[in-house]
Amino acid sequence: MAEFPTPAQRQAVAARAGSVCEYCRSPARYGVQSFECEHINPLSQGGATTLDNLAYACGGCNRSKAARTSAPDPEDGSRTSLFHPRTQDWDDHFAWSDDFTLIIGLTAVGRATVDALHLNRPGVVNLRKVLLGIGEHPPKSDYD
Repeated sequence: MAEFPTPAQRQAVAARAGSVCEYCRSPARYGVQSFECEHINPLSQGGATTLDNLAYACGGCNRSKAARTSAPDPEDGSRTSLFHPRTQDWDDHFAWSDDFTLIIGLTAVGRATVDALHLNRPGVVNLRKVLLGIGEHPPKSDYD
């Protein structure tokens, strides 16, 4: 089993994601951290380095997620799976706040992911504010 994605896999994952983090929706071209192919189901838990198990993630989301696949729902504490970009739609689990600066979890999966991956960390919120001001946020697919 290959541990690291091939250059072709990295290109395919970035293109599929529209070059935005599949969790916090930050665009790679404005990222201050490198973007990575993240194993949705970690290698340590039997996940494979295949396109259906790779997500495009900014360094902050990837490091926050680490080897986790579940986290507590902050609303009731019940353990729930984290958002899976290959099998779930972002819009089903998340929405933007009225000013488009915060990601709101709509479901247990969404709430747990927002909390566990720190999707509203200060640097990302500040980036969203700046990008909103120049018409580069939210990503087009999030409101079309």
